[in-house]
Amino acid sequence: MPLVTSKQLLLDAQAGRYAVGAFNVENMEMVQAVVAAAEELRAPVILQTTPSTVKYADVDYFYANVSTAAKKAAVPVVMHLDHGSSFGLAMQAFRAGYTSIMIDGSPKPFAENISLTKSVVDACHSANIPVEAELGKVGGKEDDLVGGEGNPYTDPQEAKTFVEATDVDFLAVAIGTAHGVYKGVPKLDVNRLSEIREVVSVPLVLHGTSGVPDDTVRECIARGICKVNYATDLRIAFTRGVTAYLKEHPETFDPKKYSAQGREEVKQYVMDKIKVCGSDGKAG
Repeated sequence: MPLVTSKQLLLDAQAGRYAVGAFNVENMEMVQAVVAAAEELRAPVILQTTPSTVKYADVDYFYANVSTAAKKAAVPVVMHLDHGSSFGLAMQAFRAGYTSIMIDGSPKPFAENISLTKSVVDACHSANIPVEAELGKVGGKEDDLVGGEGNPYTDPQEAKTFVEATDVDFLAVAIGTAHGVYKGVPKLDVNRLSEIREVVSVPLVLHGTSGVPDDTVRECIARGICKVNYATDLRIAFTRGVTAYLKEHPETFDPKKYSAQGREEVKQYVMDKIKVCGSDGKAG
């Protein structure tokens, strides 16, 4: 089926008290793996690219990959810009055909974040494309993304003001997660998440989920998370598959052979996380 927007998928998840998995993809094999996993489990799914990913190729290359996979799929597939770092990049993805856009103004002062987010919302809503924003600081570093220092948590009252001022469709909240690889077990402020849910009506998003225990993710979903982002662990899975194949077959020079094993590792990982999100069987 054609690409769909994330709006109804996340509203359905909110009503059904589950979450939709959002998976960052870096190449064709990862796109194939994510969509194959979603089809096998009859789950809606979101595929994402970060600014560094589209810098490596560009939005048109990744859009072509994902839209082709979506057309061949029998489950809803969304193409999402993750951590859009500027109005210009958000509009580039919007014009390319992405069906969901994130603008990340969280490193900016509160008023500037509102202004930037509102400008993207106004542009995207003209074509019924939903927008995700972020408030607070998700720590760590991934690609060119640096979470920043200072208070890492989203303030519930600021979240309420932010959503009302911007008309944003979804809000990524900071409750103690971090991008990249954790050095220990992360401790999340799940009570804060419940406080945000009480004053914010739009679907909430959890970033920095790679490495967070599955039971903690499930608790976050029970407390209002409707979209769960996974990135680092997909890269690790793909690399693990490629490395294992080349270790066993060091003479191999055909990238299709070792990439296929990387693809299978990603598929198995994504299937596991779809089940954690509770979205298996939700594609109808």
